[in-house]
Amino acid sequence: MFRLKKEKKYRVGIVSDSHNYVSKQMLDVLKTCDYVLHAGDVTTERVLDQFRAYGRFYLVRGNSDRDPWAYRIAKRQLFKIGGLTFLMVHDQMDAGRLVEKADIVIHGHTHRYSEEVFRGRLWLNPGSCGSPRYGQASMVVMEIQDKQYTIQKIILEDV
Repeated sequence: MFRLKKEKKYRVGIVSDSHNYVSKQMLDVLKTCDYVLHAGDVTTERVLDQFRAYGRFYLVRGNSDRDPWAYRIAKRQLFKIGGLTFLMVHDQMDAGRLVEKADIVIHGHTHRYSEEVFRGRLWLNPGSCGSPRYGQASMVVMEIQDKQYTIQKIILEDV
């Protein structure tokens, strides 16, 4: 009898627009993740160092990341997790033609949570984890296994 081996399940913490703020609740969630994605506007290197401490970390530069350390950070990142190809940008308008290579596009900038499948591709904005403008601060935990994903939006109560 032939059995397909299940792939490992990956837990991915997704945040954006921390704007020099890191909540304890968010850090507690990120501790449980295999990967951490930050879609820009970290704002300070001190805060960036806190994110770097958690698992495999991907970051893109946001419009508020202006200090000299920030100019070494790419505006776009294309990478794979669990067989899915991610494109991460701060402003979705910066996705360009790379979007054609992605299964999932992660973006921030608007400080507003959104989740939409458009032309077969997920566009996901986790909202702002540190500077909410519209409602509550939020983040996302995505679980990936066998090229399938589930999304959990988490409201951050301590922001």
